[in-house]
Amino acid sequence: MTRDLRTARTGAVLTFVLAGLLCGSMTVRIPALSDKLGLSEASIGVTLLVWGLGALVTMQSMRGVMARFGSRSILRVGAPLCAVTLALLAFAPTFPLLLVAAALFGMAFGAVDVAMNAQGSTVERAYGRPLMNGMHAGWCVGAISAGLIGTAAISAGLSSTSHLALVALASLPVLVFISRTYLPDPAIAGEATAKGRRRMPAVVYLLGVIAFCAFMVEGTVADWNGLYLRDTLGAPEAIAALGYPVFEAGMLLGRLTGDRVRARFGARGMIVTAGLSTAATFAVVLIAPTALIAVAAMLFVGVAVATVSPMAMSLAGSAVTNPGPAIAQTGAMGYAGLLLGPVIIGFLSDAATLRTALGIAVALGVLIALFARFLPRPGSVEAPEETSERELSMAA
Repeated sequence: MTRDLRTARTGAVLTFVLAGLLCGSMTVRIPALSDKLGLSEASIGVTLLVWGLGALVTMQSMRGVMARFGSRSILRVGAPLCAVTLALLAFAPTFPLLLVAAALFGMAFGAVDVAMNAQGSTVERAYGRPLMNGMHAGWCVGAISAGLIGTAAISAGLSSTSHLALVALASLPVLVFISRTYLPDPAIAGEATAKGRRRMPAVVYLLGVIAFCAFMVEGTVADWNGLYLRDTLGAPEAIAALGYPVFEAGMLLGRLTGDRVRARFGARGMIVTAGLSTAATFAVVLIAPTALIAVAAMLFVGVAVATVSPMAMSLAGSAVTNPGPAIAQTGAMGYAGLLLGPVIIGFLSDAATLRTALGIAVALGVLIALFARFLPRPGSVEAPEETSERELSMAA
């Protein structure tokens, strides 16, 4: 294992950490942004929608871009832009300008999300063993750090403008520095550009559906778990607020151990087990008689669902020679679930009850297991054409 390869792995993990930090910092200060500009809940909802649509639009257009330029070039531009656009969002003086900044931040984030997963796939191939879950654990570390830093900033009386600007200012030079560690994607020459425009193998779309289900579960927990604990189970605000951090802690635990489990048991069986476990643990959340039991169950929901989307990205990247376009396709489909899930839950809860609506997460877990049964057996997807370290160094 060469020093350059170890450095590339560290750089990829740090990219995930910083992406989680930047995105999480915006989420933490949404209430303060609302107070600063005097926004209603509807206006905040529009802001988040614009941010999500910006990310989704970029992801949908990334197949050809990834095939032409590769993850290294896109990260060298997109990652610093993420920090810059977060600063623009922090300084937005009016609601219309906030929407513009949110859209730009979302677009930059969408490019980075696809490119860092493609870079992770490239590093994973060079290592010759599973690494993607560990990289996604970096995202959890960044998101949790954003919450802790945000809490400290709020306690210290720091304004949202100062807080977000400082996070962006601190992240920018680090992102520029680690851009030198990225590996070139395999096969990003002219022939890859042509291939990037062709229809992907069917397995890439199947993995996109699996990612859609997993992201939809994650979005459901993020946006509706606290309300369910407070309004349905009668939890105090402080207890209800624990649901999502506990879920994230479970996600971190699952991803830190996921690569070793995958190396031993294989991705196909692991995704089936993860889907069934997600359904079972979320069912416990829904039938829990008290909020404390439901909060404890959220830890196991996080562990169960944590590895599904990283493995979907990894398998998509290994299904073709150049991982970028395939990961762009799978990522765009998955991210649509993150956006649509909370909206669907809202409509279903209006038609029935929130507990009934959240039952969709149980169904999604079952669907993940069912769809995973159609994945190719180990050896066809999990054993991509390997890129040697010599080839990577020559391409650099």
